[in-house]
Amino acid sequence: MDNFSQMQAFLWANEHGNFSAAARANGLTPSTISKLITRLENRLQVRLFQRGARNLTLTEEGSAYLVSAREVMNAMAEADSLAEAFPNRVSGALRIHTMTTFAKHQIVPWLPEFLSAYPGLTVDLQVGAQYVDHFDQGLDIAIHSGVLPDSSRVAKKIGESAWITCASPEYLARRGTPSHPEELLAHDCYNFGFNSAWNNWQFRVNGEKVTVAIKPKAVFAQGDLQRDIALGGGGIVKLAQFHIGADLKEGRLVPLLQSFDIPSKEPIYLIYTNRKHLSPRIRVFRDFLEKKLQEKPWD
Repeated sequence: MDNFSQMQAFLWANEHGNFSAAARANGLTPSTISKLITRLENRLQVRLFQRGARNLTLTEEGSAYLVSAREVMNAMAEADSLAEAFPNRVSGALRIHTMTTFAKHQIVPWLPEFLSAYPGLTVDLQVGAQYVDHFDQGLDIAIHSGVLPDSSRVAKKIGESAWITCASPEYLARRGTPSHPEELLAHDCYNFGFNSAWNNWQFRVNGEKVTVAIKPKAVFAQGDLQRDIALGGGGIVKLAQFHIGADLKEGRLVPLLQSFDIPSKEPIYLIYTNRKHLSPRIRVFRDFLEKKLQEKPWD
């Protein structure tokens, strides 16, 4: 058991960058973390970290040990999950990370139905605009769109979504409807506040791909804030169809410049660790999500 504690302390220290932060995050004292790692280094007879004034840096031996330690932790998590494989025993906490807008508009509406079907299961739904690899911190599933970084994770395409340039009828009545992409430069447009391909407003003009360098009136960390300002008549936005599909269907938002659209859609991926035996709690969520997406909720 002490060997496990030493390995866990090592992973925590690597994750948080120093003993103090690792201790705070896990309800321990810095001296406890330090002692566990010192025992681990003494047992292995190698130094795993270079101790700086504020931060830890992995040694070459530490980097090699990190790979093995992660494999051991994944194997232990898989062993624990096998108990769920018995009938009616899908249980435990399912930790999911996805885009805020996907969670709000494509998961939360049917989540009560899913939880009712699996009463032994709880869900920890974490959100953020960009994909982050937190699987070594207990994450089970990530759902994200666009280009993903190369990794050993399994990324299964579960759908795709177009990005739609749109505005409210009230805004268009007041400011006019642009008939050419270049006219966007004279309109109130909004974008994301972080570096993202989603900020590229691309169109096809005379057979060529053109990027319109809009000058956003404001930028936002979340797509829902862009949606809110567009619904309020504040201007033009470009958002994912899975996010605003209902608004388009019901006329709250109007698609613009469709004759200039580039006919491509962005893939949406379900991401999980590359385990030989997929945890039942991950499998039932994956199957439930795929069933819901087969209904084409945003088309």
